[in-house]
Amino acid sequence: MSDFEIAIKVMREQFGRDYQFALSTCRDNIPSSRFVDTYFDGDSFYIVTYKLSQKAAEIADNPNVSLCSRRMHAFSGQAIVIGHPLDPGNAEIRSKLIQVFEPWYFKHNDESDEKLCYIRINPTAGFFHKDGTGYKIDFNEKTVKTFPFAFDTVLTEE
Repeated sequence: MSDFEIAIKVMREQFGRDYQFALSTCRDNIPSSRFVDTYFDGDSFYIVTYKLSQKAAEIADNPNVSLCSRRMHAFSGQAIVIGHPLDPGNAEIRSKLIQVFEPWYFKHNDESDEKLCYIRINPTAGFFHKDGTGYKIDFNEKTVKTFPFAFDTVLTEE
């Protein structure tokens, strides 16, 4: 297994669940950030949202996005609205998202609403850490650099 494949495996272990990131988008050179629930599957992050939301509109104008967590995990990439949850091409990811987001998926999402949609983020670069190892990853080149990393930031509530 290559270093890149190992890094993707670690990402699936770490982010292959309901994981909150701040999603940053940009319109007219004005950045905008908000926290979203994500799920990492394969080699992409997925978000459930509404086509008329600010984030979906900004992604339609400019697909360049970034994700950042309170634990210093950070990714940049390209986002795309991949359509309604009931679109045939979304059947596999829908079943995973329903399971991962089970506590709230149907409380907050009305699949009878044609404006409900999924966003896929294909990361191009990123940094994450786990168990004392830092990973700087280039998804385009399929390379990763690993190094000792100690997360010692004091997290506050506010």
